[in-house]
This record gives sequence, C-alpha cells and structure tokens, in this order.
Amino acid sequence: MQSFKTLLKNNMRQYSMLLVLASILMLFQVLTGGLLLTPLNLTNIVLQNSYIVILAIGMLPIIITARIDLSVGSIAAFVGAIAAVMMVNQGAGFLLTLVTGLIIGALVGAWQGFWVAYRNIPAFIVTLSTQLVFRGLTVVVLDGRSIGPFTETFQALSTSYLPDIFEFDGLHITSLIVAAVACAVVIIMEINNRREEKRYGFTNTAGWMSIVKMIILCAAILAISYSFATYQGFPTVMLIMIVLLILYSFITRKTIFGRHMYAVGGNEKAAGLSGVNIKKVLFATFVNMGLLAGLAGLVFAARLNAGTPKAGNGFELDAIAACFIGGASVYGGTGSISGALIGCLIMGGMNNGMSIMGIAVDLQQAIKGLVILAAVAFDMYAKSKEN
Repeated sequence: MQSFKTLLKNNMRQYSMLLVLASILMLFQVLTGGLLLTPLNLTNIVLQNSYIVILAIGMLPIIITARIDLSVGSIAAFVGAIAAVMMVNQGAGFLLTLVTGLIIGALVGAWQGFWVAYRNIPAFIVTLSTQLVFRGLTVVVLDGRSIGPFTETFQALSTSYLPDIFEFDGLHITSLIVAAVACAVVIIMEINNRREEKRYGFTNTAGWMSIVKMIILCAAILAISYSFATYQGFPTVMLIMIVLLILYSFITRKTIFGRHMYAVGGNEKAAGLSGVNIKKVLFATFVNMGLLAGLAGLVFAARLNAGTPKAGNGFELDAIAACFIGGASVYGGTGSISGALIGCLIMGGMNNGMSIMGIAVDLQQAIKGLVILAAVAFDMYAKSKEN
C-alpha cells in the first residue's frame, strides 16, 4: 500500500490527467445518450482531431524549451493553400505536392528558429509576426476564395482506412492484428524499462504494479481497436499519428537531443555551462514545428477537400492547450508526448461531446478557455508541492 501511494505521488499529474480523461469521456457518454463512444463517432473524433495531435507533437518540444509558437495555424493554412493551387490549378502530382508542403513548413520553421535562436528575439514576438504574415499570404495565394476539390489520392490522407487483408463479415481483422502487435510492444517496452531501472539502480516499482499497468493498457488498446474493427478499421491518418507518437516519444526520452531539450527548459544558463548547444536545440525545435505544421495543413486540407482562407483558425490554441492539459509546464523543462496525446483526447472528447449536445461554438470556446486556466493552475499547484 505504501509503494502504491508513492507511485501515485510521484506520478500525480500523469495519473490525474488520465482520470480526468476517463471522467470526461464517461460524462459525455451519458450526456449524449451513448453516442460519444460508438465506433462511427470514435472514427470521427480521430479524423476531426488528427491535425491537432500532429501540431501538439511539434508544439511540445517548443514548450519544453520554455518557448511558444503562435503561428502553427497560419502555417498550416498557408501550406494547405499552396497544395490547393499546385494540385487543382497547376495539376501537380500528389508526391510533389506533399514534399513541397513539408519543405515550406520546415523553411518557415527555420526562419522563426533563426530569429529566436540566433538573434534572441522572444518566440512570442517572432511567431506572432509569422502568424500575421502567413494569414495574409494565405488570402493572397487563394485570392480570397476556397480552391478545390483535390484528387482522391490526396484526399486519402484524411479519409482512407487501413486495408483489410482478411475477409470476415463485419470485422476488420487487420486492425485487430495491429492492436495485438501494439500490446506486444507495450509489454516489451515495460519489461525493458524495468531492466534499465535495475541496471542503473533506480527505485523499482513493485512487479504487480507493472503487471496491472500492462493489463490496463492492453485492455484499453484491444477495446478501442475492436470498436474501430466493427466499423471500417483504423483510419490511415491514425496510423500516421501512431508512427509520430512512437518516433517522438523515442526522441524525447531516449536521445541526447531530447535530454538537451529538457535541460534548456529546466535551466537554460546551467545547460549552456554544461556544454549544451542552446542555439542548435532551439533552432531544431522550430524547424520541427514548421515541418509538422506543414503536415497538419496537408491533412486538414485533405479533410476539407479544399484550401480555404480561414483554415487553421484556433489551431494554435488547441495544440498549446493539449500540451498544458497533458502535463507540460509553463516554465519549461516538463512534459511528455503521451501527456500531449492525453491532452488532445481530452480536448477532442470535449469538443465532440459538446457538438453532439448542440452547445454553441462560442460557449465551447469559453469552456476550453476555462479548462486551460485550470490546467495551468494545477501545474503551479503541483510545482509548489514539489518545492
């Protein structure tokens, strides 16, 4: 019992956010008459929030380094506009459009990273400037109107599903196989983590806790996957998100660059004295954010089937909110990819649930604002308890 209390205390924010997520889902499941967690609506939640997850994955490293990026919505809109002009007006192919969009996003990120890292201009000012510039350029590129539709290949970025190599009436077997593989990966990772804890002499949690953790995670994965399998299986964009989540979890937790990010956010002066190349870290995080903003813009344009001047409005709010709700600190040096995902699920579940209930969009924005305030207040309370 004592070890269980210690586990909860050491992981207070992580487990509290999981509890909040479960509570919100159950609340809206009841309020929507059981519609929230139906297979069709779960698929809609994934498709509606895929670009926010992508943006949150890119936003987290910037927040870890104690910076912020207000331009991601405008960059996404601009990349979507360029894609529309290339494919619809110029007849460009899918691959060329995809690569061009990602390069443009990375170049915009590099532009911002240069001013932040090498000219020491506050990220808030730089990204606010970029937000205004590219919001205007989006209107110019589109000539103030929406351009579409895209080809079916491009639309598949956000509308297609994992093909089923097996045929079974009413059940997508391939999605269940993917879920089983994911469970095996979860078990292997947990075993490896315990081995590393023993190797380096870290305090090891009780074996039964790891077993319970693996059972809960695998049960959740299989239950969610079964729900998708009863509809059309996993959306393609969901697989893209899973790959990004795995890749960036590895980068932030297992690489030198990831440790340098946390060092810069935790204590920038100490990190510099320890030999961390602060300018390189900051520049790389903004390039990465621009790249993922470009990808999010392509995914969103594929979902809308058009490039529109108003695309991306409020994306930065949702991405930043997801990171803070998921445990990232306003002071930097804290946060995880899994936490950002939890934040996205909380925001996505709230948005979808309120939409099903018919709550006005303006009121939804007000509620999300209160949730952000509560998350930051909780962050400051948790830090005061640690000190």
